[in-house]
Amino acid sequence: MLPSSHTQLTILVVDDQNAARVALSAELDQAGHRVIEADSPDWALELFSRYRPDLVLLDVEMPGHDGFWTARQMRAAEPGGWTPIIFLSKSGEDRAIWQGIEAGGDDYLVKPVSPVILHAKLRAMQRLSQMRHRLVQLSDDLRAANAQLQELSHVDSLTGLMNRRALDARLQQELDQARRDGDALTLVLCDVDHFKRYNDARGHIEGDACLRRVAQLLRETCRRPSDCAGRYGGEEFALILPHTPRSGAMTYARALIRTMALAHIPHPDSPVAAHITLSGGITTCTPDESTTAEVLLMRADDALYNAKSYGRNRFFSYEMQMDTDEQRHITGNG
Repeated sequence: MLPSSHTQLTILVVDDQNAARVALSAELDQAGHRVIEADSPDWALELFSRYRPDLVLLDVEMPGHDGFWTARQMRAAEPGGWTPIIFLSKSGEDRAIWQGIEAGGDDYLVKPVSPVILHAKLRAMQRLSQMRHRLVQLSDDLRAANAQLQELSHVDSLTGLMNRRALDARLQQELDQARRDGDALTLVLCDVDHFKRYNDARGHIEGDACLRRVAQLLRETCRRPSDCAGRYGGEEFALILPHTPRSGAMTYARALIRTMALAHIPHPDSPVAAHITLSGGITTCTPDESTTAEVLLMRADDALYNAKSYGRNRFFSYEMQMDTDEQRHITGNG
């Protein structure tokens, strides 16, 4: 008996001649492989789909459909895979070998098959299979790495929120959706008040920790799946709130101010409050064909400027011409 391969293979042997099939199967079994037998093309295809063998030894001359037809069917049944197929035939003519390779075969042996040649071919096919598995694994690893890089390219490394690039893409996406639905869309730009003073007083490491905490609070306020928060740049953040009309946007902003007050992140040098506060600009619209993401960003930025000019620690609504501090006094709920 010849030395067996290092790894057991599951081998499908297809031959309509019982004596030849049994003899070949016995040789493979002695070598330590698992053998599945088929005496017809149809049964071979059934077993091929059911067991997904590591290798197929396929007789060419069979009644009805021949081995070439069977090989083509096997290849069609595994569009994303590859199973080595070795043809077995009494004919060693060049044309027959060419037909076998064209039909999807990988090698061609003339019957009766020499045991030495058979096991040499098995070793070769086994090495090819192992190489392919390694390539598939490398390809999977590469796809996973690319997916991770794609994700990282949309995430701000400091806060874990969306970065500017991702925010721009998401704003355009939500703008298009709101336009199709005829629904309201709110954009909020907010800024940490007197953050330079915070950095000067506490240092940049503490400043980074402060931004991470603010980011966490903003993320927690995005309670609906469609709401999202991102870091727009520096100490500036953006919130995209689909399905949110003007009144809802102002209510959201007031809740955010309360959240910041309750979090009470100490600010040692703020003229506004003893804790970190936010100023924000709000713009809300039901977009039409003339509405662009650039226009929304400009309007929100202009509203943010108004919030700062009115004393900070407030959100100004561009459309309502009202800030959260005014609304608090009007409603008497602050």
